[in-house]
Order: sequence, then structure tokens, then C-alpha cells
Amino acid sequence: MPPTLILLCGLPGAGKTTLAKKLAEERRALRLTPDEWIPVLYGDNLTQERLDGVRDPVETMQWQVAEQALRLGTSVILDWGLWSRREREDFRARAAALGANSELFFLDVATDELLERLAARNAKLPPGTFHVTPEQLLLWATWLERPLPEELKPRRAEIGD
Repeated sequence: MPPTLILLCGLPGAGKTTLAKKLAEERRALRLTPDEWIPVLYGDNLTQERLDGVRDPVETMQWQVAEQALRLGTSVILDWGLWSRREREDFRARAAALGANSELFFLDVATDELLERLAARNAKLPPGTFHVTPEQLLLWATWLERPLPEELKPRRAEIGD
């Protein structure tokens, strides 16, 4: 059976990392979460500007690890947020090119609930998480392209790809 690339889509506080941990255990998959790597590589208490600047290099490195794992037959979970349809489709195409299946999980949480969760999280930030202001969340919510129903259907790698 081919490995699966599992993509998690959702805003901060939606529960992506909680789901990623559960799926990693159930499916024996490699979980890649940038917020856990960034403090190790760049330190804690980064400004938002610095955090934004280091996220792309970390995700690039994580994708290189993901590619190797998929080639070796290990399923991978990208716990990234993946707010744009184009980005989600790009990673699904990359998975297919490697002969891997892909699945998308969308954590759809109402804005009021997200704001409550973030307030609680911000009050005592767990390791591997960053402070998110209500203003940031509301802005990012406007950037989220909600997945279409067909995006939520698992995709199987084509034989011979």
C-alpha cells in the first residue's frame, strides 16, 4: 500500500496539532510541525516579523524530510495550516508524483471559538506554540480559502505515477 501525505488545513487554535498527534499515532506517520522546529532552530520569543521570516525555510526543510519519508514508504502529516487552495493542490500533486496517496483534513472552527481558545492558549503558552493576537487571527481568517468538497476526498496514487 502506498504511503499517504496528510494535509491539515485550519487557523491557529483549530486543533491541527492535536489531530496531527492523534493521526501520527494511529497511522504510524511522521508528523511535521513547524512551530516545534522553529524554537529549536531559532530560539524562543521571536518577533512576529522574525517568525514570519523563518517559517518558509523551516517548511522547505520539512518538505525535504517529507519527500524522503514518502519515498521510503512512510506516511507524513504536514501540520502547517495550508490556507490556500493552490498550496494544498501543489502538495497533493507532489505526493502523487512520488506515488503517494493524499488526504486533506479541514478543521473548521467558528471564529468566536478560535478567539476563546487562543485567549486560553496565550495565557500560558505551551512549548512549540506562539502568541497569536485576536487581530492576527481575524486577518488570517480572511486569507483562508475554505476547502471545496472535492478537496476533502482522499486521493489515491495512480499506478505507474
